[in-house]
Amino acid sequence: MPIFKPDEEWKKQLSPEQYRILRKKGTERAFTGAYWDHHEAGVYRCAGCNSPLFSSETKFDSGTGWPSFSAPVSKAQVAEHDDTAFFMRRTEVVCSRCEGHLGHVFPDGPAPTGLRYCINSRR
Repeated sequence: MPIFKPDEEWKKQLSPEQYRILRKKGTERAFTGAYWDHHEAGVYRCAGCNSPLFSSETKFDSGTGWPSFSAPVSKAQVAEHDDTAFFMRRTEVVCSRCEGHLGHVFPDGPAPTGLRYCINSRR
């Protein structure tokens, strides 16, 4: 079920950095997020609504400084939108439940998908 909240509720629930990234489409600096160099098995969840998004089974080291995955847990868990900000053409990835900005997906990942979901990782 989709989650809709006014900005004031998101500001109370999230840290200022989480709010900036999830609700205002920000990006954490490379090599600073909680999970870019994290290697434990498990499921990575949305900081906004706790939905399961990515599994450690599809996580790989892309060398970019952000957690990278070759696929989401389920295509239904994420939504993709065209992003033409900053004079670039990219595909934004958001949580399909709360519409929180997660990062971007690029067509330069490993087999079998060939995709690299480059995801922010603020807790």
